[in-house]
Amino acid sequence: MNGARLAKIIPGTALCFSVSAAALGLQMLEEHWTGRPWIEALVIAILIGTMLRTLWTPDARWIPGIGFSAKTLLEIAVMLLGASISFQAVLEAGLSLILGIAVVVALAIGASYGLCRLLGLPWRMAILVACGNSICGNSAIAAVAPVIDAKPEDVASSIAFTAILGVIVVLTLPLLMPLFGLSLTQYGVLAGLTVYAVPQVLAATVPVSMVSTQIGTLVKLVRVLMLGPVVIALSLKMGRETAAKSLPLNRFVPWFIIGFLGLAALRSLGVIPDAILGIVTPTATLLTVISMAALGLGVDLKILGRVGGRVTLAVTLSLLVLITISLGLIRLLGLA
Repeated sequence: MNGARLAKIIPGTALCFSVSAAALGLQMLEEHWTGRPWIEALVIAILIGTMLRTLWTPDARWIPGIGFSAKTLLEIAVMLLGASISFQAVLEAGLSLILGIAVVVALAIGASYGLCRLLGLPWRMAILVACGNSICGNSAIAAVAPVIDAKPEDVASSIAFTAILGVIVVLTLPLLMPLFGLSLTQYGVLAGLTVYAVPQVLAATVPVSMVSTQIGTLVKLVRVLMLGPVVIALSLKMGRETAAKSLPLNRFVPWFIIGFLGLAALRSLGVIPDAILGIVTPTATLLTVISMAALGLGVDLKILGRVGGRVTLAVTLSLLVLITISLGLIRLLGLA
C-alpha cells in the first residue's frame, strides 16, 4: 500500500478503531457489572456505528477508511478464522447437509422471486432481491446486476435495504435459539443459511458459542459458493454465455474464501500449532469488531423511509421464507 493510499484511509480507519474501542470498553463494563457480556462488542460496535451514521453523514475524508475497514479488514478476519477450523467438521456434517444447503438456496431464490413478482416488482428487481436474500446480500446483488442489465436505481434500492435488514438479522437471530429450542450446531446452521454476509455470521454466532461460529461459517461459505452457478445460469438464461466466461474467478470465489480454505486445510493437516492459533483467533476477533463498526457506519436508518414499501415488504417476506426453509432443513436432517 503506497503512502497516498495509506493517508486516505487513516481518518476513517481511526474512526472505526475508536468505535471499536468504545464497544470493547462497554463489553468490559458489562463483564464487571454482570459477570458476563450479555451484548458482545461485535454487536455494540454495530449499534454505535449505526447511531453515528444516522445522526451524522461522513464526508469524503472518512469514506476510504470506513470502506477499507468494512471490506479489507473484514475479509482478513474471515480468512484468519480458517486457521481455527478443521475440515473434519465438514466431514462430520455430512454430504446431506452440503446438498441441503444447495436445495435451500434454490428454493429460496424461487420463492423470493415469486413473492417479488406477486407484489408487482419488475422482474430484474425481483431477481436482485431473490439472489441477495438467498446467497450473500450485497455481493450477490452486485454480481448479478450486470448480468441482467439491472437499473442503477434498482441496484441501489436492493443494496440499501439489504444493508439495514442484514444488521437487524445479526442482532435478532440469536433470539430464535431459545424460541425454537435450537442446539449450538443447529443455530450455527441456521445462521449460516440466513445471515447475508460471511463476516456477519461472526457477529451472529460469536456471542453464542465457538461451535456455532465454526459450523455457521462453513455453512455460509458453501452457500456463498452457490453464487458462481447462479450467475452462470442467469448468464445462459439471458443468452450471455460470453459474459459468464469473462467474469473473473474472484467474482465467484473471493480471495479471502480461498485463504480461509487454505488455512483450514493447513489446520486440518496439523501444520498450524495451538500456539499460533492463540494469536490468530484474538486477532481475527479484533478485526471483526472493527469491521462491524464500519458496517454500522454504513447503515443510515433514515433510508428506511425512502425505500419503497413494496421493496421493503418483498425483502422482509423473502427473509422470513428463507428462515422457514432453513428451519425445515435442520429438522429434516435431524441435526443434533
